[in-house]
Amino acid sequence: MRAALWYARNDVRVENIEEPMVRPGTVKIKVKWCGICGSDLHEYLGGPIFIPVDKKHPISGETAPVVLGHEFSGEIVEIGEGVTKFNIGDRVTVEPIVACGTCPACKEGKYNLCSSLGFHGLCGGGGGLAEYTVFNEDFIHKIPDSMSYEKAALIEPMAVALHSLRVGKFKTGDTALVLGSGPIGLATIECLKAAGASKIVVLQRKSIRQEYAKRAGADIVLDPNEVDIASEIIKLTDGVGVDMAFETTGAQIGFDTGIASLKFEGTLVITSIWEDDIKFNPNVLVFSEKNIVGTIGYRHEFPATIAQMSDGRIKADGYITKKISLDDVVKEGFGTLTGPDKKKQVKILVTPDNSLL
Repeated sequence: MRAALWYARNDVRVENIEEPMVRPGTVKIKVKWCGICGSDLHEYLGGPIFIPVDKKHPISGETAPVVLGHEFSGEIVEIGEGVTKFNIGDRVTVEPIVACGTCPACKEGKYNLCSSLGFHGLCGGGGGLAEYTVFNEDFIHKIPDSMSYEKAALIEPMAVALHSLRVGKFKTGDTALVLGSGPIGLATIECLKAAGASKIVVLQRKSIRQEYAKRAGADIVLDPNEVDIASEIIKLTDGVGVDMAFETTGAQIGFDTGIASLKFEGTLVITSIWEDDIKFNPNVLVFSEKNIVGTIGYRHEFPATIAQMSDGRIKADGYITKKISLDDVVKEGFGTLTGPDKKKQVKILVTPDNSLL
């Protein structure tokens, strides 16, 4: 079968590999659509980050090259021994967590904090940028008949955003700043809107992404090249600052602006993956008892995300800006997302089935 494999930084190849075999407790999925994630881009431009290279992943037992793709939907075509939750023909999405199930975090049900955490499509064992993949039934979720396979491929990034609200202890009526309006930033705006934020401000340099942010539900979009965003937010919140800020840029300016824009005892949630270190003086926390919390992936959010996307509370309209063939993923996918027109893109979906294009 055809699959996109990560070999090294700036080296992704579409190749023919052996089709995966179903195992006890797993299902085999024919992939319909798979999104290219910001994490995939980080691996492409600055990796390895999650991808095992010099040492085998403790659960998958693999090292690079690995199949990419963890935001995907598809149809179950084969059932492994012992599987009871699914049938052939079920329409599904995959919660791509690879966890050991035995470490202290897993035993507490916090499987996204597993000491050996990996992601299907990053740590080996297969992925969504392929014709077929096999995964544990415990992390498979049915999608409603009314939901398209394309929209189902957006469930994973929406779940990331929903989890970040829960980790930050967002409350209905809170004010929020979202730093950046890439795919995760836009998903965060959507989730904040659905959860009842009273004011959503977004940091976004001038580009079409400012319009994307407004469409997703932003009340105000500010360009850091034009205004001092922290000062503007203080004015907009009657001299107080926002209750919460969500960092999705992975850049020093996002971190600094987020901290400076918070009210006393406010919380900065860091969702972004970082390629470099940043400078930070803890006194900005000490003097006003502000909080910083990190968030990774999701846990138990997929059902809620599917329900909210299904009934329209989370609309996810306009996210899909391009659809391409798996055969073209390097040039038309990674090339586009790292090229001069990258700001125009939100989510590029990839299919191994050219009849869907």
